[in-house]
Amino acid sequence: MATIRPFAALRPRPDRAARICEPPYDVMSEAEARRMAAGNPLSFLRVSRPEIGLPLGTDPHSPAAYAQARRGFEALLADGSLYREARPAFYLYRQILGAHRQTGIVAAASCAEYLAGVIRKHELTRPDKELDRVHHIEAVEAQTGPAFLFHRAVPALAAFVREVEARTPDVDFTAPDGVRHTTWTLAEPESIGFVEAQFAAIPRLYIADGHHRSAAAARVFGARQGTGVAAAF
Repeated sequence: MATIRPFAALRPRPDRAARICEPPYDVMSEAEARRMAAGNPLSFLRVSRPEIGLPLGTDPHSPAAYAQARRGFEALLADGSLYREARPAFYLYRQILGAHRQTGIVAAASCAEYLAGVIRKHELTRPDKELDRVHHIEAVEAQTGPAFLFHRAVPALAAFVREVEARTPDVDFTAPDGVRHTTWTLAEPESIGFVEAQFAAIPRLYIADGHHRSAAAARVFGARQGTGVAAAF
């Protein structure tokens, strides 16, 4: 059965969230990333695409690039643009673009369950792309790119999500690309217990997007657990 856990997230200050927000790092070229982040020192692209803070032609997979990612991440922490949640929580996250809307629960999933096949994949991954994310996780000491997982419908969980969406959100803004981002914090013990119990009855989770991010997280997990899963870095 699937295990998810609440965690104390690093979150953007609500008044700065729109400036920190960025599209997924792997859907744009370096030139596009440079244009998007131009004039915005808070753009998270300075962490996820750190080569934009280095001279043109810098290898994005070089030690210099990963060190730059660490500097960009630490800068957001130092000026308070990112702050750590006071206690573990789940987070409801909704995205709306035009007539399409999707809502998910942000949580910590299990690398052990990924390796055991409780979290299922449907794509092959490239070792070089996995290793890039491994180096990024190790340099920043954070998983900065979440994976999108899905599961078969659970009516009670869907009803709970609708109830939470009716509450006042913590963050609510529309990004330059037209996507509206809205989040709610679920830190109450009863909410956490309910969500954990619902997922404990779900036999499988499936990766919708983020196969390389998931594989990289599992490799870091393996290295830190001493299982030999991770390749030499």
